[in-house]
Amino acid sequence: MVVMIVMIVTIGRVSREKHRAIGRAGHPPQPVFGADNPAQGEEIKQLRERIQVLERVITDQHGGSADLERQIERLRDR
Repeated sequence: MVVMIVMIVTIGRVSREKHRAIGRAGHPPQPVFGADNPAQGEEIKQLRERIQVLERVITDQHGGSADLERQIERLRDR
C-alpha cells in the first residue's frame, strides 16, 4: 500500500513539472520536418515512394515474378 502511495505521488510530481516546463516555454516542442530540415524531408519523400511501390506490388495480381524481383531490387538500391 505504501508503495502505491509513493508511486502515485511521484507520478503526480513528474506530471506537474512537465506541465510547468511546457508553460515556461509557451508551447510543447514540435518535431522538425520538411522545409526546416531538408534531410528529413528528403527521407520522408523516399519512404513515401517506397510505400507506393510496395502497395502496388502487393495489390497487383497480374504482374510476373521477374517484374516483382526488378521492383524489389530497385527498392534495395536506394
